[in-house]
Amino acid sequence: MKTEVVIVGAGPTGLSLAAQLMRYGIDFVICDKKEGVTELSKALVVHARTLEIYDQVGLAQKAVAGGEIVQGLTLMRGGEERAGLDISTIGEKLSPFPFILIFEQSKNEHLLYGHLQQQEQKVRWQTELESLVQDENGVQAVLKSATGETETIEARYLVGCDGASSSTRHLLGLGFEGSTFPRLFYVADVNMDFEAKGHTIHLATGTDSFAMLFPMQGEKHWRLLGNMPEYEHEGLVDQKVPFEVIENKVQSLVQKPLDITNARWFSTYKVHTRHAETFSLGNCFLAGDAAHVHTPAGGQGMNTGIQDVYNLAWKLAFVLKGHAGRKVLETYNEERLANAKRLLRTTDSFFDAVAGDHWYQRFFRNDVLPNLLKVVTQFEASKEFLFPTVSQIGIDYRNASLSQHGGDSNFAVKAGDRMPYFEMDGASIYDRMRAAKFHLLVFSDGDSEYGELRAEMENLYGEWLDFQVVPLYPRVVEIFGSNQPFQVLLRPDNHIGFLSGEISGERIKAYLDGVIGQV
Repeated sequence: MKTEVVIVGAGPTGLSLAAQLMRYGIDFVICDKKEGVTELSKALVVHARTLEIYDQVGLAQKAVAGGEIVQGLTLMRGGEERAGLDISTIGEKLSPFPFILIFEQSKNEHLLYGHLQQQEQKVRWQTELESLVQDENGVQAVLKSATGETETIEARYLVGCDGASSSTRHLLGLGFEGSTFPRLFYVADVNMDFEAKGHTIHLATGTDSFAMLFPMQGEKHWRLLGNMPEYEHEGLVDQKVPFEVIENKVQSLVQKPLDITNARWFSTYKVHTRHAETFSLGNCFLAGDAAHVHTPAGGQGMNTGIQDVYNLAWKLAFVLKGHAGRKVLETYNEERLANAKRLLRTTDSFFDAVAGDHWYQRFFRNDVLPNLLKVVTQFEASKEFLFPTVSQIGIDYRNASLSQHGGDSNFAVKAGDRMPYFEMDGASIYDRMRAAKFHLLVFSDGDSEYGELRAEMENLYGEWLDFQVVPLYPRVVEIFGSNQPFQVLLRPDNHIGFLSGEISGERIKAYLDGVIGQV
């Protein structure tokens, strides 16, 4: 059998890649050794950037309707509320989804799988990657079904989205650099009587441990997450932890009335902080947990995997369709490996801040953090720093080779940044960028409609670039720091390729032919 892309793994990352490839009309085969979509989940949170990606395929509003918007965050210590914060619209003016959404992994998988089914795309369940060989022309992947039958698939590319124990990564012989810490976490899905105002996340900290209580959809439905330092010593970390121990741990940290009436499921797990030495090798790529794993701090893992494949999908599609040279595929590793390294440092630091046992960590947690969070949520400038970091809308590729900086020195926004959000005629600017293309936006003061430039671009690149004229609204001037006309070229993942005050076709052609089309 022949196809264009083989996707190994049908979790949120693999299913998201399939959804993106469908936008570009790319043929693929997707398989997973599981029996079907998962019903249990460690990943809880969907951030704004993921919802922006979902919105391009019509899934964002379904996710919001099926989840719970976090209204607040309560910081607790010794049974006392040290800080209570309203974060229901913390990202206002920064994203059409200015909130944190509790929408667990199982719901994400059902949402994405349903989308594939609506498009009459199938997942080969109970099918795993047994072997692969590749040359400069493509990949031959041998898939094995639950009955032991094998089939060879010939493809141009293969993407391993098959988790931390990735068969793809092992078959490619790639190292998984990092450490396994003797840190033991628990996650539990429970029915619990607990007095809380609205849908508020509670973070209770102790000397060397923490517990987080997440309100789930449904009455008295909660997810508990925390660590067990008393089990992190040699000889204990691999022992099975009874649920009663977890319950007592939560009680000791929260120190408020709570009654767990039913433990639906729970598990314990060790924390790994690792990343693959490279995210690509020849015609094969790694994404999601197959490429990087880290602490659960900030709910970044699932969201990062979805962003991995959002970055990769357009590059695969443009090469397969002949719109870009193969060299553009090298930028996937360049951009996403650098992001993974930053993420690992950030999540490790956050974990140490909420659970570290050094005196300065306890001082920060008990005396500095509550007051700091109060300040952060009271001032717009603070929100504009915090929300992009947590929501992943602040991820940029400024230092990557696809970002050309020749014309952006006088702008507050730079090449490599995600296209900033603002409203146009009462609707999100992103509504105008749903097409799976490059987007040329000319910000105009009204003196010209740029008809000649439009005609030139449509003649040269009409199949894979669209052209739009956008008024220089006050909000645009505020965001970009310029009240003069300028042009912005967006990649299909809505990151800026370049921006310039010089509005002409020559700069655009130089970028598309020389950077994207280079061989």
